[in-house]
Amino acid sequence: MYFRRNAEVPLRQWKQSSYRKPLILKGARQVGKTSLLKILGSTEFEQTAYFNFDEQPELKQFFEQTKDVKRILQNLSLVHGAPISPERTLIVFDEIQEYKPALNALKYFNEHAPEYAIASAGSLLGITIGNESPFPVGKVEFLEIYPLTFTEFLEGADSSLAEYLANINSIASIPDIFFNSLVEKFKMYFISGGMPEAARSLLTEQNIDLTQKILKDILSAYALDFSKHPVMKDVAKIGYIWDSMPSQLARENKKFLYQVIKTGARAREYEDALRWLIQAGLVYQVHRCNKPNLPLVAYDDLSAFKLYLLDVGLLRRLAQLDPIAIREGNRLFVEFKGALTENYILQSLLPQFDMIPRYWTTDGKAEVDFLVQHHNEIIPIEVKSDEHVRSKSLTYYHQTFHPKLRVRYSLKNLTLDDGLLNIPLFMADYSKKLIDIALAQSTPIA
Repeated sequence: MYFRRNAEVPLRQWKQSSYRKPLILKGARQVGKTSLLKILGSTEFEQTAYFNFDEQPELKQFFEQTKDVKRILQNLSLVHGAPISPERTLIVFDEIQEYKPALNALKYFNEHAPEYAIASAGSLLGITIGNESPFPVGKVEFLEIYPLTFTEFLEGADSSLAEYLANINSIASIPDIFFNSLVEKFKMYFISGGMPEAARSLLTEQNIDLTQKILKDILSAYALDFSKHPVMKDVAKIGYIWDSMPSQLARENKKFLYQVIKTGARAREYEDALRWLIQAGLVYQVHRCNKPNLPLVAYDDLSAFKLYLLDVGLLRRLAQLDPIAIREGNRLFVEFKGALTENYILQSLLPQFDMIPRYWTTDGKAEVDFLVQHHNEIIPIEVKSDEHVRSKSLTYYHQTFHPKLRVRYSLKNLTLDDGLLNIPLFMADYSKKLIDIALAQSTPIA
């Protein structure tokens, strides 16, 4: 099964750009970076010259012996077994983090051979880029690759339902026959999450045990990556933070507490380990906003934050929540204080908006799950895991700050009522589109 990915659009745009630089795909292990580059090569180029620095360590000699890109290209052509053409060949450097001089060599390709299409990928690139010097600053382009969205998953599960959602261009109730089917597919997504291999196994093999094993193997691979931290004393701390994630999110307000990691734990002891997980792309840090004003980033409370995993399926597996919950109504969404649903909404928002959302609290009176900044509007967001949608916090926020629009995610239908946009959970990937429609309806015509 092939999942059509949203990232294919910017990849084609990169290929066609006259200002193209070497491309680096960033993203956690197993999110589909290599597959995307191979698809790009097969659909947009006549051939792909694929080189893997992990599987072919001898390639490193090409970058040790010279910085002349023409000589490097000649050697790569010999390994590839065919001439590498600027117009017809996509050059792929995979697992490029395994050899830093190759990463730095992208600078010379940009300066001396810009006509060649070079794309690279690798796990832990955030760590490599964040700590490596020298690095070809300004000489490369980046593209963040996220796990499969629900919409991408739905395209593989039921393309007609995916097309139906894509064609919604107004805010109106979805007929029950479509709504109920979408909820069932959404439950399936919570089992596999957005790891392509796990999602593929669930949809093609319909084997939940296999899906469980794949997710466990990915988690094990991540745990092995922890040992790649350069300071060995932090390796165990990374593991402690990682293992504490379900407990952190099971708390009522989900604020990250170091004491949950280990009795007596303090921020200064764990900050390097936490930074490693963030740079690795395995967790997202959502800061508390002191004041919901523009720009949001100016009002971060750096001492208060929440942590979320990169993928809802991995969070479910890490929390050891049995997928049998899919048969029990909406239990899969509401388990451990709705943490899975909240994690999913963050996952969906990240590719749509230019910044990581914030959250907002005040004196124990109210807490808004997320704030996003869009068109110079601050949009407060409440996440509900089922059809029970009463929210004192969102009401308090509205009475205090009078936002033009409020957003609530739930299992209720698509509605816009007095500035409150209710988005069904399975439509979260269309949030930006629906918010624009709602804002246009809320803005008086001059």
